[in-house]
Amino acid sequence: MDSKRLALPDQLLAPRRKSFLLWVGASLIMLSLLFLATPFKGRIVTPFVQGFNSVTLNSSLVSWPFSHFPSSRNSTTSSPTNVGVVVLEKTHVGNFSEIRQNGSFGYEQAPALPKSLEGRSGNFTDSGGDGRAFERPHLGIGEIGNASLSSIVDDADAKRSTEGKSVENFIAENKNEGNEEIGKFPGGGGEQGEDNTVSFEKCDIFDGKWVRDDSKPYYPPGSCPYVDKDFDCHLNGRPDDGFVKWKWQPNGCDIPSLNATDFLERLRGKKLVFVGDSLNRNMWESLVCILRNSIRKKKRVYEISGRREFKKKGFYSFRFEDYKCTVDFVSSPFLVRESSFKSRNGTLETLRLDLMDQTTSMYHDADVLVFNTGHWWTHEKTSRGEDYYQEGNYVHQRLKVLEAYKRALLTWARWIDKNIDSNRTMVFFRGYSVTHFRGGLWSSGGQCHKETEPIFNTSYLGKYPSKMRALQHVLQEIKTPIVYLNISRLTAYRKDAHPSIYRMAYKTAEERTAAERSQDCSHWCLPGVPDTWNELLYASMLKVGLGSWKK
Repeated sequence: MDSKRLALPDQLLAPRRKSFLLWVGASLIMLSLLFLATPFKGRIVTPFVQGFNSVTLNSSLVSWPFSHFPSSRNSTTSSPTNVGVVVLEKTHVGNFSEIRQNGSFGYEQAPALPKSLEGRSGNFTDSGGDGRAFERPHLGIGEIGNASLSSIVDDADAKRSTEGKSVENFIAENKNEGNEEIGKFPGGGGEQGEDNTVSFEKCDIFDGKWVRDDSKPYYPPGSCPYVDKDFDCHLNGRPDDGFVKWKWQPNGCDIPSLNATDFLERLRGKKLVFVGDSLNRNMWESLVCILRNSIRKKKRVYEISGRREFKKKGFYSFRFEDYKCTVDFVSSPFLVRESSFKSRNGTLETLRLDLMDQTTSMYHDADVLVFNTGHWWTHEKTSRGEDYYQEGNYVHQRLKVLEAYKRALLTWARWIDKNIDSNRTMVFFRGYSVTHFRGGLWSSGGQCHKETEPIFNTSYLGKYPSKMRALQHVLQEIKTPIVYLNISRLTAYRKDAHPSIYRMAYKTAEERTAAERSQDCSHWCLPGVPDTWNELLYASMLKVGLGSWKK
């Protein structure tokens, strides 16, 4: 009886055990099928395999806002050559989060990018470990959610790429899109100022217009004893003074006023030399007067030889004793050498296009050099070019003046490259100053004495001087950095600012009438337009930033 009682549960349990085993087996089969049907990298199992897909802190991979994880790969594996990689370790986009735990990352799904961003952010593809391709949306430039431009790359010097373009180029191409704030003025390429202008270091300071400025000039008319009498229009009786009340305003930026004290401090212990013709003397006298006006003890500014007239060819030097510096002028109207020799028909004067003027010994050691040449090339002998231009022992029977001018500049350029240390000396070339003779040339009754305002209509401006095109060609060949002070356009407006008939004080009406037949419409009254040239020189020196001129 006991055995029957014991057998009853076995009989009852047997069917249950069989059913249970069948259920377990079926469950295992279902789980296996489900497991095999679901990709290993799928969302269902992602939390379980996070450690396999983690990226080390030194990885060059990107934290991108996409729904599915890429296949696991070694962090040192390089990306395909046609796929750029950008580090975004500190970037947060929308709800996309980065959790660093035990060397692995956890991710929450990021929301889709706004349509406005999707429309302008392309996609690029990368391949996972299983050979499948997936897409990564580009981040828009600027702010997307909480993303900032500064966090797009972790190393400003690293030039990684997106779709074959460098990050820097990609930023530059898209800087005007959306609500970007990247500190650049659109189209100007410079730092944006408070008044929507570009920093003067980043704009063309020679492209602009003249605007009224009642704070001008830098020194009172008639106050500087070193202005050439021919340039001192105020002392020579010019009745109007409106021509000194203008300043040059570049398009899109402001230039600093010439701070004479700052200029002298930066020039302390140094030598600045103007080399060229009487137009550069015009500019030299202007700078001497501007700087002198800032000195309290005027006697501590003097020409080292005691001279007060500077028309003759030679070397002139003003010393600013408090700053142990000099501002010099070397008369060399062609830059190359004027020569003469005796022939059967008398003395023959030539211009040696292949040799520098002998005055180079007076300025080869300068810290700042400002060259010019141009006006003397318009004189009859020079412009005619017959039996005048010499190279070696050969005198050209005829040579076009523009070709001769170019050859002379090439000689100058070779001398610069051979003798000037660009790590020590700043070199400038001042462009052609436009003349305004009306009714004839300077030698045939040309006039400008009734002009009292600048030209405002640009259609009345002349063509860009052909000599300056030749200069620009030479500047492309020279190895030494040269700053071109392109003052041609700004002078073209100023028909009102020449000495004209006010080159001297007239004692009688007859003298004044006679002066109308021989006017000066090429040089400039001082104070006047050359003050602006020096203002632009000052700004250009700050731009170059060599040595003491660093900002």
